[in-house]
Amino acid sequence: MEKTEFSEKKANKGIYRLITVISILVPIVVAVLLFMPAKLDLASGWVYFLPHLNAVINFTASLALIAGLFFIKSKMISYHRICMTIAFGLGAIFLVSYVIYHASAESTGFGGEGVIRTVYFAILISHIILAAVALFPILLAYYYGYTGMVERHRKIVRYAYPIWLYVTVSGVVVYWMISPYYNH
Repeated sequence: MEKTEFSEKKANKGIYRLITVISILVPIVVAVLLFMPAKLDLASGWVYFLPHLNAVINFTASLALIAGLFFIKSKMISYHRICMTIAFGLGAIFLVSYVIYHASAESTGFGGEGVIRTVYFAILISHIILAAVALFPILLAYYYGYTGMVERHRKIVRYAYPIWLYVTVSGVVVYWMISPYYNH
């Protein structure tokens, strides 16, 4: 094995470790913030705007993901990369906003009853589970695409893309369903 090939494998191993650590730590941090008994005082009132912002971010990320699919199917790779980078960046902004909100505000309870309550919780639970597991394949897919590992990118995108799109769309649906119950 050549020295450059060895260096490349070592670098990839480091990236895989970093992706794994991030993919484990982020859901843990989010869970701790959601369930911590005392919330942080982050100038209180302004954080109640964040769920609305998060819905806009998720909606825009959904559009970027759909546009990215259109562009790759049209073999317009540079536009695909732009769209996926936008979706990735929006995901990062969403995560920061989500963490700030849940570190400082109590969660809003869903007030609907009957069938709509069941539908809401089915969407919410699937959204939460898939959001927790989506980070690993999304980070891998982005890394493979960014570094030009096209075959690996294609293989993981088969799983990462539909999960990512579901999470962004279901995030908007969950917001839409719970928004009448926000107190602020």
